[in-house]
Amino acid sequence: MRHRNYGKRLSRNTEHRRALLRNLVTSLIQRERIQTTVAKAKAARPLAEWMITLAKRGDLAARRQAASYLLDPSAVKFLFDELSKRYATRAGGYTRLVHAGWRRGDGADVAVLELVDNEVLQRLAAKRAKKVEAQRKAAEEAKAKEQAPPPEEEGDDKK
Repeated sequence: MRHRNYGKRLSRNTEHRRALLRNLVTSLIQRERIQTTVAKAKAARPLAEWMITLAKRGDLAARRQAASYLLDPSAVKFLFDELSKRYATRAGGYTRLVHAGWRRGDGADVAVLELVDNEVLQRLAAKRAKKVEAQRKAAEEAKAKEQAPPPEEEGDDKK
């Protein structure tokens, strides 16, 4: 029975599991998007939400709690300076979990854990739109070139 046993063990001992989750949450805050297995993403998600809630609180005690959990001081600074303002009006649900298929080597189920409303996604969407626009323009030019009559050559007339 698993009564009163919260969380997944992830086939690791306590120290290894804690270090893994700290690494995942720190990376998520720094990069705003990480790709990992579904089980690890589901385990890291509530911890990331907790970090953002601490940042929204914004007092010294919350900053110290976040600093004791996160591995990089720059992640703490980014969390309290940028993310707390971005999610100030949001009441929760700061992360999104998207299934991304299976890993090639071992067939593990892979997911993308990302922060909602992040600039990384906006940059990727803009880049994708630019690429699609360039492809559309190239296709139109190719079609126009096909439909145009061939140019008449001068000087080849032998009368």
